[in-house]
Amino acid sequence: MKPPEDKVRWKLAGQWFHKAETDLQAAEALLSREPPLLYPSCFFSQQAAEKYLKGFLTLRQVEFPKTHVIGELLDLLAGVDAPLAKSLAGATALNPYGVEARYPGDMPEPELSEAKMAFTLATKVRDALLRASPLA
Repeated sequence: MKPPEDKVRWKLAGQWFHKAETDLQAAEALLSREPPLLYPSCFFSQQAAEKYLKGFLTLRQVEFPKTHVIGELLDLLAGVDAPLAKSLAGATALNPYGVEARYPGDMPEPELSEAKMAFTLATKVRDALLRASPLA
């Protein structure tokens, strides 16, 4: 039987993963509509990757700051699984969508290919972290 603190950690990680999956589904739905909503899809792709990372760090008992910067989360991940963090380094391309893309004039409108790439990166983060997760 798991100690009570382990149960709390696993529950919290599961909540992070659930929220992340909801964000990933939102990104996909926004890409699928006609016309696709590119900014919001990119934002939700970034949010999904961020939340999957936070969920995985929670499982591994790694504290993280309140941040939207994927690179910071990958640096923390590197402390417990350097090869995994290195394999996900490309996800830092999602950083601008976390905050900057939410304000007018800060970024040009993304192309459809860019939004699809953001979704692909977030999916890669999800798949890699869930494969490496003790939940899998």
